[in-house]
Amino acid sequence: MTRLRSWYVMAVSSLQSVDCVKSAEARPVGSPQLPRAAINEIHSSEQSGVPLNTPWTFWLDKSIPGSSAAQYEASIRKLYTVSTVQGFWSVYNNIPEVSSLNVRYTYHLMRNERRPVWEDKANCKGGCWRLKCSKLDSPAVWKELLLAAIGEQLTDCMAEGDEVGGISISIRERDDLIEIWNSRSDLHEQSTVIDKVKDLLQEVNFSAIFYKAFYTHQAFESEKLPKSYKR
Repeated sequence: MTRLRSWYVMAVSSLQSVDCVKSAEARPVGSPQLPRAAINEIHSSEQSGVPLNTPWTFWLDKSIPGSSAAQYEASIRKLYTVSTVQGFWSVYNNIPEVSSLNVRYTYHLMRNERRPVWEDKANCKGGCWRLKCSKLDSPAVWKELLLAAIGEQLTDCMAEGDEVGGISISIRERDDLIEIWNSRSDLHEQSTVIDKVKDLLQEVNFSAIFYKAFYTHQAFESEKLPKSYKR
């Protein structure tokens, strides 16, 4: 398995230069729409590219202080689900860069098509590691963690029965917020994922690192969960 992942990481990194359309038709920051030329490029990449271990979905949302859970869910926009390395790069290179996003916008890359919502069936028993970093470091941190996620570099850091469910970056007034989602909050202490992050990003100084289970949030809506998922 380790040898397979090593090959896979090399494959992911070597395809960074894959030709991707950067169309002048790209819509304003905050729009979930991809230009037609980009969609055609992504579709072509998905047909013949190197397959990912699992599909991953790009999402975008905008959080507004004081908004309800329903308002937040209404703001979430699915950008594209990719299942190949080339498809990933086609999307990554055709959406606005992290540095160009306005405050309160968040990008998510979630495993399969799980939604970036705490109460989602795949997330409700989980939580996330939260890391704060300088805006100068945000683009590099985001890119490195995306590659680590799709290349399954973080998988060996997780406890048996747990997995990385997604990576998010939220643009804030000062330091930006990075989140690494996992599926089982009760297993997070057995993970070495933060050690891996520090190893991958040795030159980055994170101003804060902590873990929070989703069910501990005051806004967590447990009534939305099926009985079998409730604690």
